[in-house]
Amino acid sequence: MLEFIDSAEDVIAVKVAERITGADLTAIMDRLEQSMASHDKVHVYVETQSIDGIEVSGLGSHMARSTPLLGKLRQFGRVAVVADQAWVRIATRIESALLPFVSYRTFEPEQRAEALAWVRGSAS
Repeated sequence: MLEFIDSAEDVIAVKVAERITGADLTAIMDRLEQSMASHDKVHVYVETQSIDGIEVSGLGSHMARSTPLLGKLRQFGRVAVVADQAWVRIATRIESALLPFVSYRTFEPEQRAEALAWVRGSAS
């Protein structure tokens, strides 16, 4: 399940639960590409809940579509990941270490409001 959370145009805020589908990935990439075309910095908020898998069909095409983003790393601002599963928070920390130009923070579900405020730039 994918749900976009109301946010400013330079903030991509999503909540994903259970299984992540190809349609979910397409919708997120569409929104991200649109925002990056209009803003110097784009901030991302991702809230995950009970992720139990990613749909494999079409994953290759999504990987190919996201590869050009590596050349736009400096356009990413703050990235907050709120996750109820430790493995998602650990994977986010690893990704953060691999992408040093992006400012990542991980949060637990009870810190949701803090995470949203940080991504929106209204908290430190």
